[in-house]
Amino acid sequence: QVQLVESGGGLVQAGGSLRLSCTASGFTFRINNLGWFRQAPGKQRELVAAISVFGSTNYADSVKGRFTISRDNAKNTVYLQMNRLKPDDTAVYYCAAKSGRVALDSSEYNYWGQGTQVTVSS
Repeated sequence: QVQLVESGGGLVQAGGSLRLSCTASGFTFRINNLGWFRQAPGKQRELVAAISVFGSTNYADSVKGRFTISRDNAKNTVYLQMNRLKPDDTAVYYCAAKSGRVALDSSEYNYWGQGTQVTVSS
């Protein structure tokens, strides 16, 4: 049974930091590309960051220089370090996994976590 379980969300003041974690089970983690997406109320789900099986990364322009995605294959875990948070970063954050080529479109991802809420107060 495939599972992706996110943790680390919460309430933080603007300018603060959070680190999200997503631990996977039920599939071969190391050969899957991984992504963090977010969805704010009334908005479409959008890519935040993605990391390939080789460790190459992609970021949304809005988070470049503030967020860092990383993976630990030994722990079957992907992380999202979020610094200098802004109120616009408020959303439910989801991790996702897919096999095959790297993708930036959420529709191409096979496996999804349940999401974790991040709220940034001004």
